[in-house]
Amino acid sequence: MSHDYDYDLLTIGGGSGGVRASRMAAQKGARVAVIEEDRVGGTCVLRGCVPKKLLVYASEYAGHFDDAAGFGWSVGDREIDWPKLIATKNAELDRLNGIYNNILSNNGVETIIGRGTVVDAHTVEVAGKRYTAKNILIAVGGWPSMPQIPGIEHAISSNEALDLPKLPKSMVIVGGGYIAVEFAGIFAGMGVEVTEVIRADHLLRGFDMDLRTQLEAEMTKRGINILPHTTIEAIEKNGDSYTLTLGNGDTMETGAIMYATGRAPKTQGLGLDQAGVKTAANGAVVVDENFRTNVDSIFAIGDVIDRVALTPVALAEGMALVNYLFGPETKAVDYENIPSAVFSQPPLGVVGLTEEEAVARYGAVDVYTSGFKAMKHTLSGRDERTFMKLIVDPKTDKVIGAHMMGPDAAEIMQGIGIAMKCGATKAQFDATIGIHPSAAEEFVTMREKRG
Repeated sequence: MSHDYDYDLLTIGGGSGGVRASRMAAQKGARVAVIEEDRVGGTCVLRGCVPKKLLVYASEYAGHFDDAAGFGWSVGDREIDWPKLIATKNAELDRLNGIYNNILSNNGVETIIGRGTVVDAHTVEVAGKRYTAKNILIAVGGWPSMPQIPGIEHAISSNEALDLPKLPKSMVIVGGGYIAVEFAGIFAGMGVEVTEVIRADHLLRGFDMDLRTQLEAEMTKRGINILPHTTIEAIEKNGDSYTLTLGNGDTMETGAIMYATGRAPKTQGLGLDQAGVKTAANGAVVVDENFRTNVDSIFAIGDVIDRVALTPVALAEGMALVNYLFGPETKAVDYENIPSAVFSQPPLGVVGLTEEEAVARYGAVDVYTSGFKAMKHTLSGRDERTFMKLIVDPKTDKVIGAHMMGPDAAEIMQGIGIAMKCGATKAQFDATIGIHPSAAEEFVTMREKRG
């Protein structure tokens, strides 16, 4: 390691990717520091995956209580103590933040608290003090983006939604992506009257169309009002409520308005321009296959490079970068067949290509689908369907896409992802004995191609 600098690796951003890269680099003998302006843990731990899923769990109890009656249970009056839930959620985040701090300190990684700005190819400044490094890693992640319309200051993002002091009676959620869909389920489960406003025809652009329409039907059953082809032009505060002016001139009233219209790389004011680092129009750091920018000593991983904005991807990128910089082996990140989930209600799990993508890439494809009422709901009485779909390349018989909506979709799809990473064929799926009775067995019992 070079001793001409303060550090061998200086990481800006203490999120999942930055912490993983820093810890692994230190384990290889590098002198490493992490610069973090907030708390170590990043979006996933503090403002994303973890707190969001805890709230999803909480919101699902409304349905569980209703289901219980069909199984003979008597359930009395119930209500959500929102402040108590938020307090217990925050206590868990504090615990995780402590674990992340310990991960760094136990591996000899120094933590520098403050906002880091890049001065040049080997220098970062924090609160007036300058630190030098042989390699600088940008891992600052992303941040919710808001449209500049009149009254936008009255809207909240997913950040504030996780810490609302009290639940509103009604809420408008703007956006059709996975964050919007997940929070619609959370607040609807808490008893909030939710309207989801989207500009497009359907929710979840980029997902398989069958999955999109199936989820919309289930969300509507749960009382979520979905308004397609709709935009909001202005927000006006009226006492405890808000008046929204829609693109067609109509107005609507709501107790709260949340925007989930995308996230942008958090590179503004980071000093990348003065260091000569190239960025895309949306602020994403431009990197090569080894996560190196156009400045040889500066690298970037995670949401800030805007490739695949998933925590496990950032972890994989961090590990690949450390191996590239400090050895022994160099192995590129494989972005094919990355399993992912949407913790909507019901949840989605996906891996591989959508039908639309598969047709564009392969031409004709074989499609297998299965839709059914889960065994649990034969007694619970809940009107909810489970849906599964496999997409197969007829030339090779390989399964190139798997999609599911229903309970445990994420858990099931993780295993399907392993099979697809191994290049599993439909014949191998068919030869696998199912676990009965389970929903997952449907993935190995689909025999009839869709016409």
